[in-house]
Amino acid sequence: MDVKDIFSYDWSYLLPEFIILGFATALSLLDLFAGKRLGKSVIGWLTLAGVVLAAVFVFVNIGKLDEPYAYMADTIRIDDYGNAFKLLFLGGVAFTVLLSLSYMKQDEIRHGGEYYYLLLTGLLGAMVMASSADLITMFVGLELLSMSSYVLVGLRKHSLQSNESAFKYIVSGSISTAVTLFGMSYVYGLTGTTNIYEISVRLSEAAMSGYEFMVYAGFAFLAVGLAFKISAAPNHMWAPDVYQGAATPVTAFLAVVSKAAGFALVFRLLLIGFFNIQTDTRFFFDQGALYLAIIAGASMIIGNTMALRQTNVKRMMAYSGIAQAGYMLVAFAPPTILFFGEVTFFLFAYLLASFGAFAVIMVVARDQQTDDLKGFAGLYHRSPLMAVSMSIFLLSLAGIPVSAGFFGKFYIFMGAIAQQSYVLAAIMIATSVVSYYYYFGIIRQMYMRPGATEAPLSVPKTIGALVLILTLATVVFGAFPGLVTDFVQTHLNHGFNFGDMLPPNFQ
Repeated sequence: MDVKDIFSYDWSYLLPEFIILGFATALSLLDLFAGKRLGKSVIGWLTLAGVVLAAVFVFVNIGKLDEPYAYMADTIRIDDYGNAFKLLFLGGVAFTVLLSLSYMKQDEIRHGGEYYYLLLTGLLGAMVMASSADLITMFVGLELLSMSSYVLVGLRKHSLQSNESAFKYIVSGSISTAVTLFGMSYVYGLTGTTNIYEISVRLSEAAMSGYEFMVYAGFAFLAVGLAFKISAAPNHMWAPDVYQGAATPVTAFLAVVSKAAGFALVFRLLLIGFFNIQTDTRFFFDQGALYLAIIAGASMIIGNTMALRQTNVKRMMAYSGIAQAGYMLVAFAPPTILFFGEVTFFLFAYLLASFGAFAVIMVVARDQQTDDLKGFAGLYHRSPLMAVSMSIFLLSLAGIPVSAGFFGKFYIFMGAIAQQSYVLAAIMIATSVVSYYYYFGIIRQMYMRPGATEAPLSVPKTIGALVLILTLATVVFGAFPGLVTDFVQTHLNHGFNFGDMLPPNFQ
């Protein structure tokens, strides 16, 4: 590619990524030369400003983008699918920063500047993953997010638990990366290209030419490797230790932003790359769907049953996150065309409830000096706002009606029923009922158990305001889910149309 080709592109569509990259670079230099002379929260507020500015330009792209815009031989593709996920990532990082502004005052993380621009580099990796249309750029984005996450988990350098968590995370992550690369090598060997749209065509030709087993193997390795990023079975065991050992804002970042980035990659790579493969049977709708259904069912069962045994709230949330990944996989495990608005709504509802729950956990843990369940005893009498808000977040995660989480699960459940995936639908119902027990265990502590003290709980103003906003959003979008789904269907449903990718003989 010559210089003229580079300048022929309209680079304005990449302004959100350029803004995040620019802020990460500028903040690292600012921290290097003036870090000790700055207040602890200055870099945090500048980080938040960069995230908000990037979100503004994502909305600008939504307004002027009529069709996907590709860069450099379609390695990066700006489309509505990517923009929807970018809004989730940016919202998640904004909430992470707001949590961090309060958390940093505890002095558990002494290098605050590093913390904030590592959040930005992780965010940049997630955004690249959402917009990638090529295996190479996908892997670059995946590693940028992963490397940033490894360091973030271990930033509490004087905590043995944090160091152990970071070590386990990087070892298991490295193994997962190797498995993912192995799967990509199968795909590249069969197709001779790294562009996923060309892969979609050539994999179908390879399967029809007698390489069906190799296609299955590539799909299996990719699915297992990417399961690590979304903390789904069988690559889920890192999550409880890492969630417990990491700083609470980092735990929230991993639970929502990193998981959503993994789903963005799973959707783009597995669905596009393997959707059109036709052998004697329809691969994605039969063998591929069965494989994903097994992962989804195992994640729901393992996540919810293991959560029953937990007394540490952060470990409980980790197993809850594994189960939530299983619910999400149900959306495209059956042989069905996804309703992108409903899938996006599930992630949006999960974002609201998870960040709200982790905000309350952070405040309670700081006050009680423990992450154990007993720390929530008597919370209602000490801070009714925190207790009621936590109850709403837990009800949303459990999928109780009149909460955003209910409609997130309801849409996926009805999709499974419509496609006669009765086993997955039954597992969803059964495991959701199981989840009520451990979610209501926290509620029982807050309302029905006496606390060690009756003194009012000290809640930072930033956290209090954030919890209130997330509570209202969870209730409002639970009462009016169409506010999200209609927006997605109207403005964000042009760049990833599954109907256009159906095999010619699909009935």
